[in-house]
Amino acid sequence: MKKRKKHGKSILQAPGDKSCYLCAMMGRSFRGYTEKHHIFPGPNRIVSEELGFWCRLCVPHHREGPSAAHQNAEIMRYLQQQAQKEFEKTHSREEFVARIGRNYL
Repeated sequence: MKKRKKHGKSILQAPGDKSCYLCAMMGRSFRGYTEKHHIFPGPNRIVSEELGFWCRLCVPHHREGPSAAHQNAEIMRYLQQQAQKEFEKTHSREEFVARIGRNYL
């Protein structure tokens, strides 16, 4: 039987918070369906899961529309910077770069 990896809690949202992270940052109240967004995709997706580099996003902010993280480089960069800032509250920048491969700040 394959051992399951432990998934980290989001470093950007409180446990159990199912609201859209970006809607909340803009002062909007969104209570609809949200999806889990891994802030550092591709080969860093596993690291994102492990270290909590993920947040909940509504569909318009996740994958559809001009403000979607998967469609808008500025939105994606904002989330990457927020994750790095939060990580660096308890770790060094060198640790972040060692895990993710680059500095986003």
